[in-house]
Amino acid sequence: MNRKSSPQAARDHQRSCVYAWEDRAVAPHDRSTVPFAAAQGMVEAIWSETGLLYPPRVEPLPAGFRNRMADANRLAIRLPPETPSWCLLHEIAHAMSSEHDGSGDGHGAIFMSLYLQLLVRYLRFDGAALQASARASGLQVADKAQPTFVAP
Repeated sequence: MNRKSSPQAARDHQRSCVYAWEDRAVAPHDRSTVPFAAAQGMVEAIWSETGLLYPPRVEPLPAGFRNRMADANRLAIRLPPETPSWCLLHEIAHAMSSEHDGSGDGHGAIFMSLYLQLLVRYLRFDGAALQASARASGLQVADKAQPTFVAP
């Protein structure tokens, strides 16, 4: 999760809106954190409960990534020593909405659908309220999306 502008931001048109929405609707309502040592187990449990095989590997976020809270793709989730729980779910949604080749939905409608599903299931957020606040913020949310690498 990079909170600064980048060339990718031009292609990921919802990114800054997602971050602003998270700052208002998600982060203030969940102060829990996940230590790095527990993150791999959580990723594996969530992956398994979702019926997926081959979870991404949790790796340390490189020290030089000062403007990034965390980041993820289909194969790896990179985290600092301690991560807000909602941020870990954000990165898991990225892993679920990207392909092995690195392509993916960015912060698009599929990502948002998966992220909302994770927030509801694991942090017990109110799904209707999240959906309404996301849409009121102008975010596109797909209906009941599944991970992009799963055959329909």
